[in-house]
Amino acid sequence: MRKNTVLSKEDIKRYSKYFWIFIISCVLFVTLIIVATGFGIFGELPSFRDLENPKSNLASVIFSEDKTELGTYYIQNRSNVRFKDISPNVINALMATEDVRFLDHSGIDFKRTFTIFFYNLIGKKQGASTITQQLALNLFSDEGREKSTLKRIPQKLKELIVAVKLERNYTKEEIITMYLNTVDFGNNSFGIRSAARTYFSTTPAKLDPAESAVLVGILKGTSMYSPTRNPERSLGRRNLILQKMASEDFISDETAQSLKQTPLNLKFNPSSHSEGLATYFRAVLKKDIQQTFKELSITKADGSNYDLDRDGLRIYTTINSKMQRYAEEAQQEYMRTLQNQFNQHWKGRDPFKGNENLIKQGIRRSDRYKALKEEGLSDEEIQKNFETPTKMEIFSWRGNIDTLMKPIDSIKYYKMILRNSLMSMDPKTGEVKAWVGGIDFEHFKYDQVKMGTRQVGSTAKPFTYAVGIDNGYSPCYQVNNVPYTVTGYGEPWTPRGHVAKEGYLTLRQALALSQNYITAWVMQQVGPTAVAALAKRMGITSNVPPYPSIALGSFEASVYDMTGAYSAFVNHGIWTEPTYLLRVEDKNGNVLFERKPKVVVALNPQTAYVMTYMLKGVVEQGTGARLRYRYGVTNPVGGKTGTTNDNSDGWFMAITPQLVTGIWTGCEDRAIHFRSTGLGEGANTALPIFAGFIKKVYADSSLGITKGDFEQPPGGVTITLDCNQYRQSSEGREGGSSSSENLDDRLGF
Repeated sequence: MRKNTVLSKEDIKRYSKYFWIFIISCVLFVTLIIVATGFGIFGELPSFRDLENPKSNLASVIFSEDKTELGTYYIQNRSNVRFKDISPNVINALMATEDVRFLDHSGIDFKRTFTIFFYNLIGKKQGASTITQQLALNLFSDEGREKSTLKRIPQKLKELIVAVKLERNYTKEEIITMYLNTVDFGNNSFGIRSAARTYFSTTPAKLDPAESAVLVGILKGTSMYSPTRNPERSLGRRNLILQKMASEDFISDETAQSLKQTPLNLKFNPSSHSEGLATYFRAVLKKDIQQTFKELSITKADGSNYDLDRDGLRIYTTINSKMQRYAEEAQQEYMRTLQNQFNQHWKGRDPFKGNENLIKQGIRRSDRYKALKEEGLSDEEIQKNFETPTKMEIFSWRGNIDTLMKPIDSIKYYKMILRNSLMSMDPKTGEVKAWVGGIDFEHFKYDQVKMGTRQVGSTAKPFTYAVGIDNGYSPCYQVNNVPYTVTGYGEPWTPRGHVAKEGYLTLRQALALSQNYITAWVMQQVGPTAVAALAKRMGITSNVPPYPSIALGSFEASVYDMTGAYSAFVNHGIWTEPTYLLRVEDKNGNVLFERKPKVVVALNPQTAYVMTYMLKGVVEQGTGARLRYRYGVTNPVGGKTGTTNDNSDGWFMAITPQLVTGIWTGCEDRAIHFRSTGLGEGANTALPIFAGFIKKVYADSSLGITKGDFEQPPGGVTITLDCNQYRQSSEGREGGSSSSENLDDRLGF
């Protein structure tokens, strides 16, 4: 029989005493721990200054002239956004899921804490951290939430203290904005701005409720709820969040039910240094900025150097995102066709016969060779490795291809890939609008706009003709188109060439038809020193030796320099340095440096205008005529084709009143090229890309590029451009004779 036990008053008093001792001890212990945490016993707490300036890797953002993000430089792809630029849908989805009483508590939600404590006691694990606490953890812990209970307790206490500090010093809007700017959304996207761009190709301000729910859902587990890796889980999580948003009256039940029936609708745009617009330009720009910081000794307030990958700089460029896209599209569209022509042209033939050293050079320059050398392999072992088939991904115009290939065959394959580069600029301001440094940055990193130089061929001829015009020769002046030897400037020099049209040609016709003999004749009259000096004044930075052969482009130059040089013809003789960087600001908007272009008076305005007239002749009746009859570009456009020895390089320099564009095409090695000029000339390898580009530009009225003619220089033109009038004037000065024989005698033929 069970005996009833009755507690005496003394027992009750004793137990009550023990109970309160326990409670007070717990309170004192917790208080002691909190105080100890506050004094940094368990690790230093962030100061208020640290909270004001949280350490986070902010991506530096590159902006185009039309306020489009061209890309970022980053270790973590993170860029901040202001509260007013975040859609309310994001805020509502976050609060409904993570912290419904966010607007009411002071950093710690005690009601939720005790509720979660109860759930955990009965075996239902729940998180108790508020948004403010999660932000606190993000700000002072790079490693995230500790898994060990012993380590988690002091971390939790720090989290609580920092959360209270945050609530005292920041508004709710600032706290939730900081939170959304610091969280990881997976796929190398840190912060809501990067996430919106990566998953939906939009901005935070334009995110709808469903998109917002997807992104907030990722925060529960960047891998588990990733819409790209686990779309079904992501969809389920999104629908749960939509239901929570409806429960909190952020959206209606009808809206939630409707949105839950829709797919994820991703517009996945992963961030990569090898993807997106202007990849080559961004790589060149980064080196330029780093070099400028070094040259100008620009440092942060604490004396440390700026880091483009971490310091959240804002970089403003002259690139127009639409023109950039049109240029890249034009290149891709035509280079597919040209590569097919090249492949068919060499089908059944060995392009490396007699060029075996190219393969050896390619092997030694490859990353594979360098890696094998570092492993200590002998040359014989390396050669065997290159002869052994292996899995690899190779470039093609149909997309990357996974294949099994001998590494030595991949060397040959890439040697046969045609390369191309393009730059387009405003000739008056010097601002670069489009920059395509190569065909695929992932596989071919070398920039061919500014970093690379190639022989310029006949695109150099206008320099010689410009000096001739400047010395009083008329574009209507006639010269017999026969072989000519230049003497008096070192060894006698006779250029090779073909006669496109026999007999006497005007200088304008000779340039239009790219006739070497008449160009040599002009060089004889003006001398190579004057031509080389003009090329340098017009911005050619590479070596231009004062030899007669520079008339035909025996020297090398970059697309960047050549495009800048041609801009002086359009800009009334004034060379304005091609400029692509306007200014760089720190993350707070303070200007670190600005870039202003150099300006040089390179040429007489009258001469410059005459050269635009002569360059129009190239398109109207010369080597660039297919721009009109094949591609339908009939408005005033000038240009000059260029083809180097053995068809190794194809060029087209194009001028319009508002844009000057330079294009080069060729293989990595000059020894690999088209075997016929019909296919290898600049009119076939470069001009069509300009045609595709400029037609897209003209079709977009928002760009403001018109089809008008070139402006005459101030004061008009005194040089006679009408050759019939010129002939009559010349005959009149000689007594009215109209005899062509007498005219030829007078002109010195």
